[in-house]
Amino acid sequence: MQTHPAKRVEIIIEAPMETRLTAALEKAGVTGFTVLPVLGGSGRSGRWTREGQVGRAGMVAVICLIRPDRLDTLLDAAFTVVERHIGLVSITDTEVLRAERF
Repeated sequence: MQTHPAKRVEIIIEAPMETRLTAALEKAGVTGFTVLPVLGGSGRSGRWTREGQVGRAGMVAVICLIRPDRLDTLLDAAFTVVERHIGLVSITDTEVLRAERF
């Protein structure tokens, strides 16, 4: 089975910013993403949980799989939201089946 190169972009951000982030991604032409709750973790400020330091709303992870040539557009859109808030953006090389869906 043939696979095709893609980029996996994971954006972890405060839950109240989810709508603003996904709207920015859609405006930039990102046609698909998955949003998952983040229950806790550890970072520069130490350990945290949904009930802890971040506040009641918690964090979400927005995951996108895109063609490599679309990466800069996605990152520019994401950065307009993430730069002013608690957040993390990671990029991973990946392979996908059915490249026409991305």
